[in-house]
Amino acid sequence: MARAAKKSGRQPGDVTLIAVSKLQPVSAIREAVAAGQRDFGESYAQELDEKARALADLPIRWHFIGHLQRNKVKLAAPHVSMVQSVDSVRLAQELSAAAQQRNTAIDVLLQVNVGDEAQKSGCSAQEAPFVAEELSRLPGLHLKGLMCIPPFDLDEDDTRRHFIALRALRDRLGGPPLLPHLSMGMSGDFEMAIEEGATMVRVGTSIFGERRRP
Repeated sequence: MARAAKKSGRQPGDVTLIAVSKLQPVSAIREAVAAGQRDFGESYAQELDEKARALADLPIRWHFIGHLQRNKVKLAAPHVSMVQSVDSVRLAQELSAAAQQRNTAIDVLLQVNVGDEAQKSGCSAQEAPFVAEELSRLPGLHLKGLMCIPPFDLDEDDTRRHFIALRALRDRLGGPPLLPHLSMGMSGDFEMAIEEGATMVRVGTSIFGERRRP
């Protein structure tokens, strides 16, 4: 990460590592915290709730990175520092209501389906300006940027084009002053994502190995 940041003229501290801990045991998360990691990504509300309670003694910032069902918002909301996978106004409204009920605020990212994959969550690039505008108006939510998950079977050039497209969309929506974060890049392509402007990378396998149920 540090090499990629320097290669793109940035400081290593400009990029946050999100350790993707879904389907990993609590013991592995404790080990990662002991090594200095603080930001962790989960994809299932029930699993997040269980882990957050079990690890309440540790200084963890939880990021929700999977598809969040509206009926699971109340389960996840008490624990999250950020929901990176907001993909609709209806989900944002549920999060807003949960935040207001707790008299707090939740940082969110708008997930964009840059590749227009039918099976993948995320609003389209065409919808993004409207959804972002609606999110920015909702009380209890702070829209901090954009997130994407490129198709897994792309070659390097096509993957890079997805990262470039997300950065370009962010710039059209106001740029870093309004949307400081770009969450993109995983174990196989996080260096490329950093070179293209990622401020957060979501890395699981390279840290924890293959996923296994806790």
